[in-house]
Amino acid sequence: MEALLVSIGIVALAEIGDKTQLLTLVLAARYKKPWPIVAGIFVATLVNHGIAGAVGAWLTRTIGPDAMRWILGVSFIAMAAWMLVPDKLDDDDAAARKVGGVFVTTTVLFFFVEIGDKTQIATVALAARFDSLVAVVMGTTIGMILANAPVAFFGDALARRLPVRAIHLVAAAVFAALGVGVLLLG
Repeated sequence: MEALLVSIGIVALAEIGDKTQLLTLVLAARYKKPWPIVAGIFVATLVNHGIAGAVGAWLTRTIGPDAMRWILGVSFIAMAAWMLVPDKLDDDDAAARKVGGVFVTTTVLFFFVEIGDKTQIATVALAARFDSLVAVVMGTTIGMILANAPVAFFGDALARRLPVRAIHLVAAAVFAALGVGVLLLG
């Protein structure tokens, strides 16, 4: 249960103001069809984070628990620092083309934009930290939906009211605490 709850919280916080959330805003403004957008986010995240989680679990088995503890601790602290750097949507991402409807467009774009993103890297680290790959992937997927579904439905009005900087500071503090905890407590 801890893996699920930590994964939900970390990813939901990390996603606020992230480039994938900005992509959700662009898609919502362009298509005005929130349900296929949310469904596309769900599928893309499930596949992307499933792969990322499998990589994290594999790394733990391959590298060994002692080395992995140090890598994880430093990774979580690095994620804390990365949270303080604001994301912006690249021009290529903003020029989303219709590939095969709103659902397919969202799924494809979201999957590729998520590659190398903070939340994908966090998924690798969380899967390496916790024993339950399923709980981590479920948690990170739920966290992505919690952060992005309101944007798909309420778009710009919601985005302007969120204290993005404060949320990033809280997420950075959580990542830093996880990093220090892993380093000190194992």
